[in-house]
Amino acid sequence: MRLTRAFGAALLALGLAAAPAAADSSPSASPSGDSKAPTQAGTSFRTATEIEQGQQATATGSTGDYLYWSFPADAGQRPTVHATVKLPDKHTTQTWQLDVYDGLRRRQSCQYGAQTRTAGAGTPSVELACVLRTVRAWAEPWANDPLPGTYYVRLTVVGLQSSDLGLPVSAEVKADSKHIGGAAAVDGSLAKPLVPGIAVKSQQEKGASDSGDGSATKKPAVLSSIEPDDGWSSGWWSDRWVWTGIGAVLAALAGIGGYALTRGSGRPSRVPPGA
Repeated sequence: MRLTRAFGAALLALGLAAAPAAADSSPSASPSGDSKAPTQAGTSFRTATEIEQGQQATATGSTGDYLYWSFPADAGQRPTVHATVKLPDKHTTQTWQLDVYDGLRRRQSCQYGAQTRTAGAGTPSVELACVLRTVRAWAEPWANDPLPGTYYVRLTVVGLQSSDLGLPVSAEVKADSKHIGGAAAVDGSLAKPLVPGIAVKSQQEKGASDSGDGSATKKPAVLSSIEPDDGWSSGWWSDRWVWTGIGAVLAALAGIGGYALTRGSGRPSRVPPGA
């Protein structure tokens, strides 16, 4: 009876522990509908148009232009970028490419997805996609792992004939992500996310506090103002802690069960007659 009660309590504990892990592994929620999606793109990293995850941004331009957007990605997320280019009615064969860069402007490789596609003459549109690796909370300086911070999307044509140069095109870009959770957790975290201007902001805040002239109330300028809806994570929590606790509970139950099965009835063995 005691063993049954112990197993029942353990199953209840497992259910309560697994609940936050299941909620944590759900895809990132889309932003509220009252936020207006951008209708233009930047022409460089510094002028990249900021978009939130889940927003579908649009832009118009000319064939041969470089179109830039930026979005935030936090630790544990696996970002996916989709792009659709609507081509003019009359055009020759064109090859379009979608590139994604991290906050250090390092080009990130795609796990899968059609990053480069060729549209034949007269094709109305071309669709591109790039699924990045899971964003890590920390990595070695020599590694090229994706880290928390701002990510840049660049869309451009990489192959066309001179007769198509300057033709009008329109583009749609959307970035979202899936939360991977403890499967990608690491023992470490960045001091600050890789957001342009965040180092300048930290220095300004430190200088204002040291001077004591009351300028600390002024908001320092940051080149990028976007961040996840729930803020940047500290990097220490993941559902790996939950499953570690579950493993500890199961190990304890295994020990209790093994002891209950092997200890015997507790009665002394019968001594044979004449011993």
